[in-house]
Amino acid sequence: MRKIVVLTGAGVSAESGIKTFRESDGLWENHDVMEVCSPQGWEANPHLVLDFYNQRRKQLLECHPNDAHISLVELERYFDVHIVTQNVDNLHERAGSSKVLHLHGELTKVRSTKYDNLVYELDGWELKWGDTCEKGAQLRPHIVWFGEAVPAIENAATIVSQADILIVIGTSLNVYPAAGLLGYAPVGTPVYLIDPGQPAFTPAKHITHIQEKATVGMKQLLPLLLENS
Repeated sequence: MRKIVVLTGAGVSAESGIKTFRESDGLWENHDVMEVCSPQGWEANPHLVLDFYNQRRKQLLECHPNDAHISLVELERYFDVHIVTQNVDNLHERAGSSKVLHLHGELTKVRSTKYDNLVYELDGWELKWGDTCEKGAQLRPHIVWFGEAVPAIENAATIVSQADILIVIGTSLNVYPAAGLLGYAPVGTPVYLIDPGQPAFTPAKHITHIQEKATVGMKQLLPLLLENS
């Protein structure tokens, strides 16, 4: 069974109603991202950070997987599909995708501020100041903040290096280290890029750009892939 690796970004979740910050204004839900998505922001005002992610979890409960998520699940009937996502929501999993790697953490999980290996699934949507891990340390969102290492990047690079087909959906390819993952794909690997804008890439024979939003692009791509399966 051929291996499809899918790199997904904010454009996939956007159609489900999940709002994300845009680099043009640096805001996420009207907050400066450095206030709510950096170690410095956590140190300065942990209560603001906790409330911010509580609201994101609450919002996530009201959102549902869209047709792009469902199309990726459909691909598993014909291919070995691995999803590497920059998104922190759980919509891929809720849609039914079985192999999902989160580069930037997971909104529904929390971890210890002192023991990085102590990660927990949050029961409900609210994390409070005073909620601690089993060793007594405050819990924080299980999110990779700006300036922090991306522990999953090496695993992601290995997955991409084994791809027979690469699909990139809803990402500008401007955010590193995720953007560098394309370079790990075997030379000449067919790449299908789905994005309504003009992402940062060098045109090449093996790259097909479907200039559509995620749901429409996957609807176009799915029969093409199945035809060649």
